Amino acid sequence: MIDKFQTWFQENSITEVECLVPDLGGIARGKILPTNKFLKGLNENSHRLPQSTFIQTISGDYATEDLSGPLPKSIFNPTDIDVILKPDYKTMRIVPWYEDPTAQVICDAVNLNGEDVINYSRNALKNILKLFSKEGLNPIVSPELEFYLVKPNPDSDYPLEVPIGQSGRQETGKQALGIDAVNEFDNLFEEVYSHCEAQNIEIDTINHESGSAQMEINFQHGDPLDLADQVFIFKRTLRQTALKHKLYATFMAKPMENQPGSAMHLHQSLYNEKNKNLFFNKKNKFSQKMKNYIGGLQKYTPYLMPIYLPNINSFRRLFATWGTPKNTKWGVGNRSCAFRIPSVEEKNMRIENRIPGSDTNPYLVFAANLASGYLGIQNNIKPSLETKNSAFEDVDSSIPKNIDESLSMFENNEEINEIFNEKFIRSIAAVRRMEYQAYLSVISSWEREVLLLNV
Repeated sequence: MIDKFQTWFQENSITEVECLVPDLGGIARGKILPTNKFLKGLNENSHRLPQSTFIQTISGDYATEDLSGPLPKSIFNPTDIDVILKPDYKTMRIVPWYEDPTAQVICDAVNLNGEDVINYSRNALKNILKLFSKEGLNPIVSPELEFYLVKPNPDSDYPLEVPIGQSGRQETGKQALGIDAVNEFDNLFEEVYSHCEAQNIEIDTINHESGSAQMEINFQHGDPLDLADQVFIFKRTLRQTALKHKLYATFMAKPMENQPGSAMHLHQSLYNEKNKNLFFNKKNKFSQKMKNYIGGLQKYTPYLMPIYLPNINSFRRLFATWGTPKNTKWGVGNRSCAFRIPSVEEKNMRIENRIPGSDTNPYLVFAANLASGYLGIQNNIKPSLETKNSAFEDVDSSIPKNIDESLSMFENNEEINEIFNEKFIRSIAAVRRMEYQAYLSVISSWEREVLLLNV
């Protein structure tokens, strides 16, 4: 394997290597090394990070304790033992926005005893995929990722603004699917496409969403681990490219008032070893496996909201935005349902989950969807009846309305704990609680405006 890396570096004149790991929030952590140090580290297993990397919060703090019970419990070794990074050669890519030839590679993480780091998000997805592989099942996914372009805003107290495009004007309306509205930022997207091609990120289409300067990127369908890697790299690519064009690109779930939120819709299907779509049944259109998979999504999605709605801002998108499903219903072509069946044709038969926000960790979102479907099949869970009317106004009572409620449900479901591992669940819960406490410590501009002289 070292020879493969060395040959690739020589062919691409690489001088530095970025070793990347996604933390629980989906942020790229890791280290940068000269190529000779990288190769030497491969041979000596010396590419290492602190164990605490995998319990970092979105702000970079460390959730060292589980605060859910009456007595805090440690969720990591107090000596903070290192974990070993194992670069995955299949993820090797050029970093196209640097002048000096630089490579990036996503790493797996293992403990010093050789066991997988259980609270590493990439490992969590790989473990769920192993369950399908044992059953001879091959999940296929395709994510759709929404985001906003906004004016640069160094002052966090100041609301975000719509950027000025090539016409010299701000977009004032909601130009859903508008071609000219996308072309306002044509130079940016041409460079994004070029960077994606250089990194083997398989973009399908780009279109304008209903928010001002809100776009959506669709990815080609494929292997869940590969697609999660692509989304992870794409987010970084878009943000870096936007900065060069004097713009911010944000994947916040609800970045602006009076504007729609941004989702990461996930299309998913299931194939056997003969490449047959197991969701399709010639007689009934929907196979029993598909019905059970939907049943699993309906049952377990409410328990997985710390993954689908990781931040306080995520709940703003779900409950303060019209057009976002707040239910666990399913329907054919019905966008008001959480689980939509876009097509009933055999080759296109799939399920779309419309609940996750774009602020999520793709490895965890894919793992949560697949785990729900797997449990649905294993437990023969029956779905509800198809919803044919609009369900936009329906709020499912099973969906938690805040972070505290979502964490309680997440931690106390035995099947979720069993399929993901208790340490993984506790790590996510500890991180989310610490992030929520950090949010509560901030006094908002609304509080200063409304309460300061009135209470």
